[in-house]
Amino acid sequence: MSNNSNPNYFRLGVFVLAAIGVLITVILIFGSGQFFKKSFTIETYIKQSITGLDAGAAVRFRGVKIGQVSSISLSGGLYERDVPMPDRREYVVVRMQIFGDNLQLSNLQTYLKDNLRTRIKSMGITGVNYVELDFYPSATQYVPLPYSWEPEYPVVPSMPNQADEILSGIQKLIGALNSLDVDGTQKKFDALLSNLNILMAGDGKDNSGLANSVKDLNVLLARIAKVTDKGELEVLMRELVATMVSLRQTVSSVQGDTTATMENLRQASEQLNEFTRIASQSPSTLIWGEPPPRITPPMNGAQK
Repeated sequence: MSNNSNPNYFRLGVFVLAAIGVLITVILIFGSGQFFKKSFTIETYIKQSITGLDAGAAVRFRGVKIGQVSSISLSGGLYERDVPMPDRREYVVVRMQIFGDNLQLSNLQTYLKDNLRTRIKSMGITGVNYVELDFYPSATQYVPLPYSWEPEYPVVPSMPNQADEILSGIQKLIGALNSLDVDGTQKKFDALLSNLNILMAGDGKDNSGLANSVKDLNVLLARIAKVTDKGELEVLMRELVATMVSLRQTVSSVQGDTTATMENLRQASEQLNEFTRIASQSPSTLIWGEPPPRITPPMNGAQK
């Protein structure tokens, strides 16, 4: 009986070995030879939810697949086991296996200085997420997540998910709208409209309004146009020039008469001073002496 069963065991063993060989061949073909490629592991820390991202998800660099997600865990179980629960950061630690054909580990530090960051992105309507590595100029606006442990693999800082940024912006907008004083703004707007109405139509008292002022200005311009058309404006200018000439002559005449009068007053003052001097030195001459010569006032500023 044992002799009859030996060929069956041999055939079964050959079949198992052939199946293992085929399986290995299929793995090598569909794995694109990745088992023999040189690779390295990096990790990133994420504070938001990563729903839709699983181990085995693609890792892309500017759209080009360069690796896959090898594991997803929490920092509490990896690095913060000795940290009290309230003090744990509980980041999501995403570890990625990178194949060295497109991204070299030796160049990683240079890329980090050029703002290389990771970001969780979606494949579209499928809802499957993947990790995108790219250079983000706006990375300086986001401080990398702090940590106090020694990482097991090189760390690439992460950027917030775009969907989370949109939701955060909507929440800030709603908060700003809730804190907005709508009633006060409405009152100020009503007061502004009231002031504009008064400015345009007037208040019925001292302020005639902008509209009435424009009407008055139009009437005045019409009157000026009529005066210009009839030649009355030219006559008015000639009369104004004649009046200015006459006024100038009058001022000149008054100025000349004033000069002559001042000269007469000066000479009279000198004569009075001489009379006072003689009276103080020899008062008798005022009675017994000869009468003083007659004072003849000058005419028009000249003695005769």
